[in-house]
Amino acid sequence: MKMPAMSHAHVCVWIDHREAKVFGIGLEGADEERVVEPGPHHHIHRKADHVGKGKAPPDHGFFDAVAETLASARAILIAGPGQARDELAAYLNLHHPTVARRVWGVEAMDHPTDREIVATARQFFRNADRMHA
Repeated sequence: MKMPAMSHAHVCVWIDHREAKVFGIGLEGADEERVVEPGPHHHIHRKADHVGKGKAPPDHGFFDAVAETLASARAILIAGPGQARDELAAYLNLHHPTVARRVWGVEAMDHPTDREIVATARQFFRNADRMHA
């Protein structure tokens, strides 16, 4: 499924292993798109003496769909709980290097409201714009 690209220069993606909320951050408002993992969420139980972390590998189709929504952004903030944010950043570096070059930050952010995500992103970009000017 082809996702429309964000029209804002600044974009924040909050991601976990089930969904990505992609916010285009404007001076006054924000637009939001959601990308949902296409398949059921799998939880793998770890057994004693089992090698590995007990987690399913990241869904490449899910990450590709997120990357597509970020394609037109000038500056990207990746946020979220756990390892999903870092996995997305690593995936972008390997498979979407053009998008990865526009990632300005990766931040831990548990499960905030949409308003809290937008407020945090807006403050991040205000500060980051000064450094990238």
